[in-house]
Amino acid sequence: MKYAVLIGDGMADYPIEELGGKTILQAARTPAMDYIAAHGKVGLAKTIPEEFSPGSDVANMSILGYDPAVYYSGRAPLEAGSMGVALAPDDVAFRCNLITIEHGRIKDYSAGHISSEEARILIETLDAELSTEELSFYPGISYRHLMVARKNLGADTECTPPHDITGKKIEEYLPEGKDGDFFSDIIKKSMIVLEMHPVNLKRIEEGKNPANSIWVWGQGYAPKFTPFQELYGKTGAIISAVDLLKGIGVYAGLDVIEVEGATGYLDTNYEGKTSAAIEILKARDLVFVHVEAPDEAGHEGSIDKKLKAVEDFDNRIVAPILKHAQASDEPFTILILPDHPTPISVKTHTRDPIPFAVYRTDNTDSDGIDGIQTFDEDSAKKGSLGLVKASDLVKMLVTAK
Repeated sequence: MKYAVLIGDGMADYPIEELGGKTILQAARTPAMDYIAAHGKVGLAKTIPEEFSPGSDVANMSILGYDPAVYYSGRAPLEAGSMGVALAPDDVAFRCNLITIEHGRIKDYSAGHISSEEARILIETLDAELSTEELSFYPGISYRHLMVARKNLGADTECTPPHDITGKKIEEYLPEGKDGDFFSDIIKKSMIVLEMHPVNLKRIEEGKNPANSIWVWGQGYAPKFTPFQELYGKTGAIISAVDLLKGIGVYAGLDVIEVEGATGYLDTNYEGKTSAAIEILKARDLVFVHVEAPDEAGHEGSIDKKLKAVEDFDNRIVAPILKHAQASDEPFTILILPDHPTPISVKTHTRDPIPFAVYRTDNTDSDGIDGIQTFDEDSAKKGSLGLVKASDLVKMLVTAK
């Protein structure tokens, strides 16, 4: 059996008035996901345990088969694993966003989805200007970067994700608690360094949002994972544009597949991801394919962009992998799901259970098919799989008869 787990980050949503009371999944044209729902089994999965905030780190860790209650130590250290940044036992890794601040408020948590090339220059400048024996900066992808504090600095600081406070005054959400003043000061110092940087002056001239500040959050120590193959007896790989998912893969001992042109946004290389997934399954049992675009559109509050992102996911990821599975000489299992909702109305993650559907090419028994005609939040409530704990999904897949 080969397995493909296809994750449309943030696809789930609430009913939207402008769409006639439909959710994005209900309004979007998604024939491939609808086929999987109609010819497979459907249910709801709880990806966010009650004691955790609804972050992509916790949700995707659950989907990859790792119970956050056992393995979670913070978001940023997962990204450090992807970036090749080795963390000492007393190192605290922080996510370091490049953001746009205007009139004392967060205008854009992604600085206009700044290019990785521009961002690298800015982060390297910050490292040259602000790094010390206890603090270093590391460039990542687009607006997503890393700051590492040493000697346990910031481990207990209270930080707020910037995508949760778009439009809010920064003074009300600066880091608080132990070492909070230290990291608030770092943010303010970054504004001075970045304000007149040539990269930002050029972006302003071109009508783009400048990356005129950093925002730190999601900190933690390096986690310790049991290897995926040891847990589930399967070899696996992960394909994603974002360091968070790659980092989970690194700690899990999965092959992390780099795809040229994978951006984490609407312009990502869908076909490259699909081709890489099909190719890696020649040598591995299971592949996780993660697409970030629906989540980004949800954070922006853009109905049109989220519809496009979901339809592209269906047409350019799910459909070709489904076609490959049906033509294969080997039996295939395909699991489709978001990691969490990112509703247009709130522009951030929520902890609502997410819909999922499982399709097996070797299942010709009508008793093993729910016959649900569409893949969406409401139809999933009628599925035979009920409500499950997301960290049990991989085990459910690989042990199913």
